[in-house]
Formats: sequence, C-alpha cells, structure tokens
Amino acid sequence: MSTLETAPCLFPTLRCADADGMIAWLAEALGFRERVVYRDGDGDAALVAHAELVLGSSILMIGQERDDAYGADIGPRDGRRTDALYLAVADIDAAYARAKAAGAQITAEVRDTPYGTRDFAFRDPEGNLWSVGTYWPTADSAPL
Repeated sequence: MSTLETAPCLFPTLRCADADGMIAWLAEALGFRERVVYRDGDGDAALVAHAELVLGSSILMIGQERDDAYGADIGPRDGRRTDALYLAVADIDAAYARAKAAGAQITAEVRDTPYGTRDFAFRDPEGNLWSVGTYWPTADSAPL
C-alpha cells in the first residue's frame, strides 16, 4: 500500500467564536498541540484563519468563525447541529479527569457500554459535542 492509502484522510474542522481560546483549551483539556497556525491580519488583533492541532496521528483543523460562504454552509452555532467529534483514548479515566479539570461540561459520565468499551461525553467552551471512548476502530479491523 502507498502512503496515501494508509495515511489519515478525514480531518474534522471547527469554526470557533474564540479560536485562540479553543486552541488553548484543547491543549489543556485533551493534550492537543499546535502544528501550525495561520492568521488574518497583524498584531494582537490577528484572527486564526486556519490552525492544525495534533493529537497522536490525528489532526483537528480550527478557524475563527467568520461570515463567508463556508460559514453560511455550516450555519449558526445556536441552531440545530448534528455534528459531533469522537476521540479514541487508551485511558478513559485520565481523559475524563483532564477534560473535567479543564471545565468541560460533562453531558454523559464515564460508563461501560454493552459492547465492551468505556466512554463519556462533554461539550467544549464553544458548545461542540465530544464523545470520548476506548473504541478505537481502524480501516482494516473488523467492526465490533
């Protein structure tokens, strides 16, 4: 297989009211690290145009909420949203403690699932829903 066939090809993206705050919060709450941050403008008022945050081999893209065609497609944050992010972790209890300590709004406590994994859910400061669990699928593994 070529590198393109085995490399990740799905990259979740978030538009945030406070992209800089979200980047800092995700580092504290989940351990993300900055890969790159591109800004619109100069100085302290420069907004995040595009950022890539890394966790393991995954990349999460973040940008400042703005009034453009893509922003219109996404829709308002206060409307009905069906998107959510799933994060696979090896140590669910440590992930829960870290997210809770960072002020995550826990929406589902850590629980054992009927299919043999453990998970919990929370909302981040921007209201995005995150599910965190020990289920860690790969493209070439058998489903549960």
